[in-house]
Amino acid sequence: MEAIYLIGFMGAGKTSVSQELAIKLEIPVYDTDREIVKLSGKTINEIFAIDGEEKFRDLESEVLHSMPLGNAVVSTGGGIIGSKKNRLFLNEKMNVVFLNANFSTIMERLKDDDTRPLLSQYNVEAAEKLYNLRLPLYREAANIEVGASGKSVSTIVDEIIQRMKK
Repeated sequence: MEAIYLIGFMGAGKTSVSQELAIKLEIPVYDTDREIVKLSGKTINEIFAIDGEEKFRDLESEVLHSMPLGNAVVSTGGGIIGSKKNRLFLNEKMNVVFLNANFSTIMERLKDDDTRPLLSQYNVEAAEKLYNLRLPLYREAANIEVGASGKSVSTIVDEIIQRMKK
């Protein structure tokens, strides 16, 4: 089976869904943010603070392009689609799933999360602008779109599996 890539805005549920999807399919799961931390030896917040967002985006692209091509679920960072090179890479894949959660759902999920560098430097209006800017990029990169608001993780996982069969 070709690898399954989950994309979407921060807080869309990529990490939770990827873990349950991998268990259900009995394949390994990778998280690009965790792989960046391993590669750099720094937290995401430290990379943003010390090296800047551009360095983080370079590491993000490097990690994405090093992920297994088969028998894996890959959860990506919310901004991975900002790079044309990354969107082209994802366009070549069969199973790229955009978890589309509406903005109010995302803000509710992230209200107590202080680990998101882009949320800490943006106010809600700026975060919503970023969300709206990225929406068409997610759609450009994905070949499956699944609504992720108001659904359980298991419902989303089942929907992904069903949609991949088509």
